Amino acid sequence: MKIELKKFGLVLTSRPAGKEAFAAIRPTLDLNADKVEVDFSGIISLSPSWADEFFKGLESLYGDRVIYLPSDNPSVKATLKILQDEE
Repeated sequence: MKIELKKFGLVLTSRPAGKEAFAAIRPTLDLNADKVEVDFSGIISLSPSWADEFFKGLESLYGDRVIYLPSDNPSVKATLKILQDEE
């Protein structure tokens, strides 16, 4: 299963928006999926607060089955590094 983040907007900032995005997608998720790929294509900006709300929700359901697809976007790279360092 692939989740295209651009469906939630191109500028993904704020904790409330990330929480709302996860709540919106939650009913559509297949809990039996072998893997969940997070696609950052088209994203202009991603903040750690938005990502924390959305990705932690995904990880609580799928654990290590969540795969973050590669991105050249500096804000995506920095956000993923910040979240990884917090663990």
